[in-house]
Amino acid sequence: MATAAAQRKAAQAAFAALPLPQRLARALEELRAAASAEYRAGLARFAIPDERALGVPMAQIQAVAKRLGRDRDLAAALWDSGGYEARLLAAYLDDPAAVTAAQMDRWARGFDNWAVCDTVCFALFDRSPLAWRKIEQWAAREDEFVRRAAFALLASKSVHDKAAGDEPFLHGLRLVEAHADDARNFVKKAVNWALRSIGKRNLALHAAALETASRLAASTAPSARWNGKDALRELNNPAIARRLARKS
Repeated sequence: MATAAAQRKAAQAAFAALPLPQRLARALEELRAAASAEYRAGLARFAIPDERALGVPMAQIQAVAKRLGRDRDLAAALWDSGGYEARLLAAYLDDPAAVTAAQMDRWARGFDNWAVCDTVCFALFDRSPLAWRKIEQWAAREDEFVRRAAFALLASKSVHDKAAGDEPFLHGLRLVEAHADDARNFVKKAVNWALRSIGKRNLALHAAALETASRLAASTAPSARWNGKDALRELNNPAIARRLARKS
């Protein structure tokens, strides 16, 4: 008797053999079938525009992705469809090893809310070998969600990139300090996320993040000061230092 994993793999292979228009139609149909009007109505509470949303919870989007399997062409078609959940699903279907710099820039320019930005960075872009280059480039951009993407990507790397040494994250702290005075809400919160995430990676980076946060907390710029004080509240928690000490 075939195992559940073998059955899923066979179903994915059969799906992959279909023409792209049929795969796109089925993926969109699966999203519509999982949609909830009540969930859609609640998106506004989280500052997510609902004009192109169906109302599909993230767990359901991930379940659809698991059923369909990796499919780079379908991911591109879903992204180009412009739907909120379609773009979230695209992040889980695309192949991070095949993502190009041009694609990353094009998708980043299309970010119009924090949820798509963060999901694409956390589920796809941070696994690309191009991620560090894009962090550097996007931090310098003025577009709100492109700059947010730089710091969402930096925070994601701090969680997922187990092989990286400390130096890229120390440079990331310099980027944090350089842009911590950006008062735009979605940038400010991503900068803060990156600062706190780096500080929870290991003891050395915890000490460096505390130094950065302390300098920011003393800033005369309101956003930088908020970033520093908020990060210090979390990073000064003794439980974090104890956990990092056990890991070292």
